[in-house]
Amino acid sequence: MSDKWLEWAKRIQAISQSGLAFSKNVYDRERYEELRAISTEIMQEHTGLEMTKIKDLFANESGYQTPKVDVRGVVFKDDKILMVKEKIDDKWSLPGGFCDIGLSPGENVVKEIREESGYDVTPVKLLALLDLNKHPHPPQSHHYYKIFIQCSMTGGEARSGVETKGIGFFKEDDLPELSIGRNTESQIKMMFEFLRDGGKEAVYD
Repeated sequence: MSDKWLEWAKRIQAISQSGLAFSKNVYDRERYEELRAISTEIMQEHTGLEMTKIKDLFANESGYQTPKVDVRGVVFKDDKILMVKEKIDDKWSLPGGFCDIGLSPGENVVKEIREESGYDVTPVKLLALLDLNKHPHPPQSHHYYKIFIQCSMTGGEARSGVETKGIGFFKEDDLPELSIGRNTESQIKMMFEFLRDGGKEAVYD
């Protein structure tokens, strides 16, 4: 129950943004603007962040609000999985990040793996499409879908990127400390299930 305030704030923000996207009535728009202001006040009260920063991060979009999309690359070598060490928290994750507009999920995962690990890959299989809210991630200010795509390595060499400070391959029973905002232990173990069973069907929430 301790994170219910965040869920309520996100729902109010989504309703207000969608209302502003479609409403033409000036009085309705004023009500939706008030709802948006209330959602940012809730965030400010519980986080202590400056209101301007909350507006920039949480309430600066327009149009009908939909979940954001995060893509993660799954690369195996000698029964180990490729992971990168994040500079932001000194913990490990599957290479990946937000999907860029103009690129497909497959193109995005190739780009992210190259930028964060130095390796060149080819996407081969969609493994999972997961709702962040249904997994033990820390609370987030937005609603995210996470796409996990298995890739085969075609070249390159280990090289840290702008956001990473280490590259490694890890066994399922010897995982490093995970950046759980990006991936959880249960998700990593799910990826190893696909390594053991090549016929396993894609997982979705």
